[in-house]
Amino acid sequence: MAAVRDNRDQNRFELDTEGGLAFANYRRTPAAVIITHTETPRALRGRGIASELVKGALELIRADGRKVIAGCGFVVDYLNKHPEYADIAG
Repeated sequence: MAAVRDNRDQNRFELDTEGGLAFANYRRTPAAVIITHTETPRALRGRGIASELVKGALELIRADGRKVIAGCGFVVDYLNKHPEYADIAG
């Protein structure tokens, strides 16, 4: 699967899929990234693509030395199910 990338011009993390683009919109603060919305192409929902997107976004946020703030329910649920990201959860 393709790697998640940070499209800073559009303030979103992106993941190319065979059926289109999955993305997670965000806002940056000096110390954190607030993920405000995640979206997966409708035909591809339920296949774990949004989880792959959020995982990649969290790895990029961690590598950047920032915290993440979950501004949408999907990210809240993901963080609750993946305690390995507790160190960056803001």
